Amino acid sequence: MATNKLSDYIDLFLKYLEVTKNSSPKTIENYQLWLNRFLQFSWDIYPSEINPLNIISFRQKLKQQGLSETTINYHIVAIRSFLKFLLKNDVETISPEKLELGKNPPRTINFLTLEEIQKLKKQALSEKKEILKYRNVSILEVLFGSGLRVSELINLKKENIDLEKKQFRVIWKGNKLRATFFTDEWLKFIKEYFKLRQDSSPFVFVSHSNNSSGKPLTRVMVENIVRNYAKAAGINKKVTPHTLRHSFATALLQKWADIRAVQTLLWHASINTTQIYTHVTDKHLEKIHNLIQNTKNTHLE
Repeated sequence: MATNKLSDYIDLFLKYLEVTKNSSPKTIENYQLWLNRFLQFSWDIYPSEINPLNIISFRQKLKQQGLSETTINYHIVAIRSFLKFLLKNDVETISPEKLELGKNPPRTINFLTLEEIQKLKKQALSEKKEILKYRNVSILEVLFGSGLRVSELINLKKENIDLEKKQFRVIWKGNKLRATFFTDEWLKFIKEYFKLRQDSSPFVFVSHSNNSSGKPLTRVMVENIVRNYAKAAGINKKVTPHTLRHSFATALLQKWADIRAVQTLLWHASINTTQIYTHVTDKHLEKIHNLIQNTKNTHLE
């Protein structure tokens, strides 16, 4: 039997994620949250005392707390990874394969039409203060035109932009760099924005308010910009920066882009992640098919 309890091994596992696996701070934060919940539920038992019934009871407890099946599965995946780490280091515990994942409900994708995207940009271009106008429309353009995540956007630096190749290097998971392309529209807007800038910040997007001028934008700031423009444009959907990423992927597939190409542009590790968009494009194809059939029937009459 192991001499250490779960709490000791969880600390070692989190350190392993940070140092050996080079996981992102957000990943480590999430794993710590999910594993600590299991720790509190199980009363810090020994790894050898974990059994499938513990996990079933833990799942039931999370469900009683109102967590979704998807969120519960995140906890189970974290425990699986933790168990693999224990076994790899010769600590006696159960096989991760004994932990089953629940069946997730079909995932729905919230995205904007091209018309709604134009409404958002129109709102940004109506800003009276020039520097805010060009900053905000640049933000909208890069979220939709390149499919960036908000975390990638706020960490984007001037030195990462290659104007000639029309691409920038983005900090990806585990502090890796990847190349991402931007549009001619974004290039036009960002040049105007940089002309108006008087700060020396290395970041592409910064605050221009009196109390935080020159500081990089935060996730909340970008979320507020997107949400407020959506509301002002009369778009009756929940619109976040990630909605624009979904819209980017959906628009590409509706224009007959290959799903593998979309996977590459989104930097999805697995094609399964990209396939969440196919049900949306399937509906689009169905509308086109119905339109063609109705046109044929009209001619026959």
